Amino acid sequence: MVLFTIQNEFRYEIVRKIFEGGMGVVYEAEQLGTRDFVKRVAIKVVRPHYASQKTFIDNFIGEARLVADLIHTNIVQTYHLGEANGVYFISMELIRGVNLEQFAQQLSDKRRVLPRELAVFITSRVARGLAYAHAKKDKDGKPLGIVHRDVSFKNIMIAFEGDVKLTDFGIAKARGFLIDQEGEIVAGKADYMSPEQADFQVTDKRSDIFSAGVVLAHLLLGKNIFKGPTSEESRQRIMKQPIPNFRTLDERIDAPLNEILQRCLTRDLAKRYATADELMTALEYYIYHGGYGPTNETLGKFIRELFGPMVPAAAAADARGGTELLEHTARIAVKAWAT
Repeated sequence: MVLFTIQNEFRYEIVRKIFEGGMGVVYEAEQLGTRDFVKRVAIKVVRPHYASQKTFIDNFIGEARLVADLIHTNIVQTYHLGEANGVYFISMELIRGVNLEQFAQQLSDKRRVLPRELAVFITSRVARGLAYAHAKKDKDGKPLGIVHRDVSFKNIMIAFEGDVKLTDFGIAKARGFLIDQEGEIVAGKADYMSPEQADFQVTDKRSDIFSAGVVLAHLLLGKNIFKGPTSEESRQRIMKQPIPNFRTLDERIDAPLNEILQRCLTRDLAKRYATADELMTALEYYIYHGGYGPTNETLGKFIRELFGPMVPAAAAADARGGTELLEHTARIAVKAWAT
């Protein structure tokens, strides 16, 4: 039974560009509603070149449908899928902060070392988000079988308040939502993918656990040990490079933390953490078993001090380039109808 239908027009007005990728651009925008209602959101817009490619658009729509019901404090929330004048867009939660790639660059520029406990804390929050996504079921109670497949520095954000958010499920696999060419193509960032992903094999949730292990090692060491001069070299290192004893690479890494890294990064699936819940429990026990440990507030204070007066503008990527798409998007005023 339809109780009521809303036919009020609302629109998004572009404020600035936040991030530019190969297939789309993310903007900060204002969602305008009735009686001067204004809400700041992020708008992910498909580049015109890809707007005519059915497979890409089908996956873009599939991503929006998939994440629409993923409501978790450690996952960027999606609000709306829209289309205006042939341009598809997703409106999402606006995170005032930086991704881990920007965070790591600032650490390097300031010659700062991320405290061990904060590296573990960040990864534990990623594990929380993954545990929720992996366990998600459809309306009939059937598991969706979500595997993110792109857990990497670019897709993990830290808000200046200290919240850690996993984003971009654009190449995730999940039953009935996205076109899956697993076994035919390799999707994801080569230096963060799992060995089975790099080897064109079918993946499950344990693939994301390997990627989370790469993220943790990168945070601790300040470098990605699998990153090569080319994507192919990175892929080969993921599949073949011996996993080191991390205690020999950084004296801050003790035996328990080394064991966590080894269980994440083992190529033997039977020995890897079976679930993100297990990984989360191990990480949280590590930082909290002795009593007080890091919190969102601890991380927030650290990142605000790290960026200092740059905080208000730090989330903006380099605004050079992409002007034509920005102007085109602003011209159409990204208008959508709620029904």
